[in-house]
Amino acid sequence: MAAHALRGDRIVSDATRHSAARTLSLALLTVASTGAALLLPAALGHTLDLLLARRGPEAGRWVLWCALLLCAPAVLDALDDLLTGTTGARTTAWLRHRLLRHVLAAGPRATARFTPGDLVTRLVGNAAHVGTAPATLAATVASVAGPLGAIVALGLIDPWLAVTFLAGAPVLALLLRAFTRASTDCLTGYQRLQGDLAGRLVEALDGARTIAAAGTADREAARILAPLPELSRQGHRMWHVQGRSTAQAATVVPLLQIAVLAVAGLRLAQGGLSVGDLLAASRYAVLAAGVGMLVGHVNALVHARTAADRLAEVLGAPTPAHGTRPLPTGGDGTLRLRGVTASRDGRRVLHGIDLHVPGGTTLALVGRAGSGKSLLAALAGRLADPDTGTVELDGVPLPELGHAALRQGVTYAFARPALLGGTVGGTIAYGLTTAAPGTVRAAARAACADDFIRRLPDGYATPCAAAPLSGGETQRLGLARAFAHAGRVVILDDATSSLDAPTELRIGTALTTAVTPGTRLLIAHRPTTASRADTVAWLENGRIRAIAPHAHLWNDAEYRAVFDE
Repeated sequence: MAAHALRGDRIVSDATRHSAARTLSLALLTVASTGAALLLPAALGHTLDLLLARRGPEAGRWVLWCALLLCAPAVLDALDDLLTGTTGARTTAWLRHRLLRHVLAAGPRATARFTPGDLVTRLVGNAAHVGTAPATLAATVASVAGPLGAIVALGLIDPWLAVTFLAGAPVLALLLRAFTRASTDCLTGYQRLQGDLAGRLVEALDGARTIAAAGTADREAARILAPLPELSRQGHRMWHVQGRSTAQAATVVPLLQIAVLAVAGLRLAQGGLSVGDLLAASRYAVLAAGVGMLVGHVNALVHARTAADRLAEVLGAPTPAHGTRPLPTGGDGTLRLRGVTASRDGRRVLHGIDLHVPGGTTLALVGRAGSGKSLLAALAGRLADPDTGTVELDGVPLPELGHAALRQGVTYAFARPALLGGTVGGTIAYGLTTAAPGTVRAAARAACADDFIRRLPDGYATPCAAAPLSGGETQRLGLARAFAHAGRVVILDDATSSLDAPTELRIGTALTTAVTPGTRLLIAHRPTTASRADTVAWLENGRIRAIAPHAHLWNDAEYRAVFDE
C-alpha cells in the first residue's frame, strides 16, 4: 500500500506539472484576491478613524479605496472560477489519455488484472478526482496565505492579538491532521467498492441474454448490488468524519475569534488601540480563523490522492518493451519455443515447453480445457511473455523485434472478435496499416463472409452497430481481418468455434490456398480441424505430451477422448 501511496503522490505531482502554467496563474489570482481581502480590514479601520476624527476629504479618498478593495476580489474570484474549470478539464483529459494509452499498450496484462467496469471507473471517475488536484493546490495556497497574513496583521496591530490567536492554533492543526488520516481510509474503501460495483454491472450487461434465458434477473440484481451496504457504510463514515471535523472547527474558531476580540477590547480600554484598530482586528480574527476552511481543500486533496493511488495500480501493470530489430528478409515464419514456462493469475500453466513449428506449416494445438492452449497461443505472438524461456520468430526473439515488425509479422483471430472499425469493411481493414478495399473483399471471400456482407443494408459500408450479426458471422469478420493482414504467422485462437462444419472446412481450405503463405497455429476442438493440420501438439497439464500428425495420434484412445469433452 505504501508503494501505491508514493506512486499516487507522483501522479498528482505529474498532473500539477502538466498544468504548471495554469496552476501558477490560479495561485497568483487566489493570492491577489487574498491580498485584497487582507488589505480591506486595515483600510476600513483607517477610514473609520478618519471619519471619527472628522477628516472628511481624506476619508472620502479612503472610502474609494475600500470600494476598490471590495470589488477586486469579486473580479479575481470570477477569473479564478473560470480558470479552475478549464484547468480541471484539461488535466483530467491528459490523465485519461495517459491511462488509456497505458492500458492499450499493456493489453491483456492490464485487462487480466482489472475488470472492464473497474477500469472504466478508474478512467472516468478517479481520473476526474485527480484532475482537480492542481486547482485545489492553488486554492490551498490562498487558504494558507490568508490566515497567515491575518495573523501577521494582528501582530502589527498589537503583538498580544497574534499571541492570543496562536495559542489556539495547535488545536486546529491537530483537527486537520486527524481529518486527513480518517478521510484517506474512508475514501480508499469507498472508491474500491465503486470499482467492484461497476465491474459486476458490466459483467451482467455482457451476459444479459444468459440472465434473461435463465430467469435469474432478481438473483443477478442482488449480486450486483451486494456491495451497496458496505458502500453505504463507507459513505456514511466519510460524511461523519467530514461533519465531525467541520463541527469541531466550528466550535474552536469562534472561541479564537472571541478571545482575540476580548484582548482587542481590553487594549482599546487601555488606550493601546483605536476604534479603527478594533474594527480591523475583528476582521483579521475572522480571516485568521479561516484556517478552518482548509478542511474542504484537504478533503478534495485526499480525494485526489486516493484516486491517484487507484490510477497508480493500473499504471503499474507492465507494458512490453519492444526492440528495434526487423524480421529477417526472406524468412518463412519459423516459430520456436525454447524452455518456455508461463503462469496466469499466479498459477503455473505451462511447464518447460519446447516446440518447433517449421515455416509454412500448420500446427494444431489440442488439449483439454485448462491445458494451456490459449496461453501458448498468446506467447507465440507476444500477447503475453513467458516467465522463463524464449519465443523466436525466424530466429529472432520476440522481445527484440520492433513493435511494427512484430504486429505485421503475427496476426490473430479470436473466438469473440471486437468490431472496432466502425463499419463492416472498416473492421476487416482495421490494423497497424489499413488494408486496401480489394484486399478486404478478398479476405472476406476467404472467410466466407462476402455473401452475408453484401446482403447488409449498405454492404461493406454498413455500421457495425446497425449490422445484425450472428456469433458465426462475427467470427468470420474476425477471420477476415486476420486474413487481410496475414503475416508470417497467423494464429487462430478458437476462432472457428461458432462455425458449422462445412463453413469451417471451406475456411480451412482458404487458409492454406487463398491467404498469404506462412505458418498457421490454430487451437482445434474438432477432429476435422486437427486432421487438416500438418502436425498436432497435444497438451496435457501444461506440458506437451506428443507432437505428431493427427492420424497417428488418433490411434490413442486418450487422444480421442480429448475431443469428447
